[in-house]
Amino acid sequence: MTENDDDDFLREMADVQPLEKEQRVRLSRNANRDVAADVRRRAAVTEQGRDGNPLVDEGVKPLDPWYVLEFKRPGIQNGVYRKLKQGRYDAEARLDLHRMSVARAREEIFSFVNECHALGLRSILIVHGKGERSPNAAAIGVLKGFVNHWLRELAPVQAFHSAQPAQGGTGAVYVLLAKSAEKKRENRERFMRGRVPYDGDP
Repeated sequence: MTENDDDDFLREMADVQPLEKEQRVRLSRNANRDVAADVRRRAAVTEQGRDGNPLVDEGVKPLDPWYVLEFKRPGIQNGVYRKLKQGRYDAEARLDLHRMSVARAREEIFSFVNECHALGLRSILIVHGKGERSPNAAAIGVLKGFVNHWLRELAPVQAFHSAQPAQGGTGAVYVLLAKSAEKKRENRERFMRGRVPYDGDP
């Protein structure tokens, strides 16, 4: 470039403002690890919640084959629970989990209970087995332990108890479900049929 070229260049660039530099923060190694851990945590939550099924598939202890499952939510009448325990409610649907993996049983339990509730069924039977025939001694009662844990986590489940010997004994469980919204509506209509609404005035 000649001297005249330099002068021309400087004249052209006289009103140009330099760009501001972006502020940068240097992350420490610990910060990088924290970010990575946060990403993994979010991914795990997303993966678990993708199918809408909150039931866990690990971390539950096996149960003895002869252990009796029993559970009752507050508000369930003792007489109703006693009838359930004695097998006096006919099972309106049945699910057999024999030879299923924990992952498969998790899906089946979740969909079965929710479908039965949506259909207005109240009493169901789930056969989980005792695990006595498992070739792996450490696997005895694994599925039974998960069923005991899962049923407590499902909102439609009001109570459950191990079955009578004729229906599978401690290898099966009676489950009492809450009334569906549709069944509650039907019961209200049946109760009000033939009654005259009270308007407060004689």
